[in-house]
Amino acid sequence: MTEKTSRASGDEGVPHVGPVGPPVVLGNEPGSFAWGVLAQRHPALIQQVRDAFPYGLRQHEALDALLDEIANGVVQPLAPADHDHERWAAWGHEHFGRSWYDAPFLWAESYFYRRLLGAVGYFGAGPWQGVDPFAPFKQAELRGDAVDEELRALDALASAPAEERATALLHASLWGNRADLGFRVSAGEPAVGDAAVSALVADDSATLWELLPADASAAVAVVADNAGRELIPDLVLIDHLLEHGHAEQVVLHVKPYPYYVSDAMTADVVDCLRRLTEAPGEAGRIGGRLWKAMTAGSLEARTHPFFCDPLPYEEMPEDLRKEFADAALTILKGDLNYRRLVGDRLWHPTVPFAERTAYFPGPVAALRTLKSDVVVGLKQGTLDALERSGAVWRTSGTHALIQVRP
Repeated sequence: MTEKTSRASGDEGVPHVGPVGPPVVLGNEPGSFAWGVLAQRHPALIQQVRDAFPYGLRQHEALDALLDEIANGVVQPLAPADHDHERWAAWGHEHFGRSWYDAPFLWAESYFYRRLLGAVGYFGAGPWQGVDPFAPFKQAELRGDAVDEELRALDALASAPAEERATALLHASLWGNRADLGFRVSAGEPAVGDAAVSALVADDSATLWELLPADASAAVAVVADNAGRELIPDLVLIDHLLEHGHAEQVVLHVKPYPYYVSDAMTADVVDCLRRLTEAPGEAGRIGGRLWKAMTAGSLEARTHPFFCDPLPYEEMPEDLRKEFADAALTILKGDLNYRRLVGDRLWHPTVPFAERTAYFPGPVAALRTLKSDVVVGLKQGTLDALERSGAVWRTSGTHALIQVRP
């Protein structure tokens, strides 16, 4: 058990005494992945958001102030009038007044997006209230030619045996914006499938399917990651689960407001469903089935404030814990969910995945393309081979994992 600080709203954040775990990921090491996000990616994103909308002087000044604070200042608290001021005051009291780079990376990233939304007026009364600052990026990707190509690839997969189709769609969901690799894991194109499999640093997919046998009438929870090209493969996999009896109901958990640029909200789910239903062939048929599934309740979108909190899943509230406990399997998509699941610390990569997820209230699976330093559950031989390869395998998005704790 690692040292854990209570962050519930209103408490004093006194650390619970316990053995100290490995270091929390920080952004204060120049050249590290976390440092690059804070020093390069976030400033670039501020400029992209500024250019994507005709914001007024007030928004421009707030964005400039946030940029200067990250580069030259210290972390400032939210204004007392902000609706979530008390919650962030409890979560951030140790970090306010310090450099952004000295705060835990998970907290700093989350707080950056909260501050960015505040700067553009997303939460305040006014004309920009509720306007997703990342919508133009999501829409451009969703309407791009690459999506057309990926959806056409579903036609060839429609006649594949159910087991082969299941493997293809699971890999498509895993790889996200490299979904075309997964869709084409089918007869006649083994090379692409082999490439996808060889890049897996852990593969518990057999255990996943054992937990979801056909005609099991199970309830499955899927915690989404990104919208657009990454959400479409998730929806196609969900259709397969429902159509082939691996699940009687799927609950798709999404973010309550814009987060981490491309994270999916309910509006993004609807946009992807429309994209599918408008497509010809198998993609359109899948879209039609999913649309009906939502109206019938066998597919349901839900959200919860916790999905935008800067906390690990170990600190999830009781109502969300009960939802996951009632599911035959909870599938967590993406890198951020993985960091929150196992803890955003520099674990040794061979620490067992089951050990780090023992607290989770039911069977859990992680489908994740590696895009940050945190990883657990690797075999020593796999780790040795990765280290010898010289590849930037932890953060480049070239490797992935499917890990399951029954």
